[in-house]
Amino acid sequence: MAQTAEIKHDYHLVDPSPWPLVGSISAFVMMVGLVFTMKGLPVAGLKLGPYVFGAGLLGVIYTMVSWWSDVIREAGPEHRHTRVVQLHHRYGMIMFIASEVMFFVAWFWAYFDAALYATEPNQYARAELLGGWPPKGIETFDPWHLPLLNTLILLTSGTTVTWAHHALLEGDKKGVLQGLALTVGLGVLFTICQAYEYSHAAFGFSGHIYGATFFMATGFHGFHVVIGTIFLAVCLWRAYKDQFTPEQHLGFEFAAWYWHFVDVVWLFLFAAIYVWGAGPSGGGH
Repeated sequence: MAQTAEIKHDYHLVDPSPWPLVGSISAFVMMVGLVFTMKGLPVAGLKLGPYVFGAGLLGVIYTMVSWWSDVIREAGPEHRHTRVVQLHHRYGMIMFIASEVMFFVAWFWAYFDAALYATEPNQYARAELLGGWPPKGIETFDPWHLPLLNTLILLTSGTTVTWAHHALLEGDKKGVLQGLALTVGLGVLFTICQAYEYSHAAFGFSGHIYGATFFMATGFHGFHVVIGTIFLAVCLWRAYKDQFTPEQHLGFEFAAWYWHFVDVVWLFLFAAIYVWGAGPSGGGH
């Protein structure tokens, strides 16, 4: 704290940290383990790929927890996050979400390229293989059953996280905890419903472009829901520990931004893949 009091400017000069190096090494170990696992390659005659991957994954998780704990300490007890620093953090989060938007644009692009040009005369092989859209032999999901339920779940979670945010601004701790708890619960419920949906899919990932684009787009969104749920669960714990104030709650604000981004992406997925992509029959599974 004595060092913090001597700071004469509004900018945050980050202290030396081991986590970039530790995280890079852990990610590399995880990648090597994944490659060895997928290829079935032995190490000294033993199938050690899953263990190498697990060690790397534990290293990545440990790095994330430790690094973010440092950031929380810098924002809280050390008071390093001045108004200028918070503004720059917001710029960074906006650019991060913009990059995530472009990530999903790629999957939508792949989906619509295959769907809109399924019988393109210049694409002889594609026209013969797909025979229209949805491809022949594909039994799509009925968008008005489980996909609609998941849509309602996410839309409701968007309202509960907004409720928690407004409660935080008003200094209502009980409202913050209730809103965040409901949001986390709805996020878990969405993941359970999506896992149930995947287990009852009448098509697989491989063998056709429909399954590949469907599972890549919706699967990556599901992964983002899991990340967002963890993000909000951490915020719930921090709110319980009184680490947020109406003036200082940047972590919560970013979690809310991220969750609203997840909501919006799902609305596009529901409209494009589940409703429009089901074809004239409207889905049959």
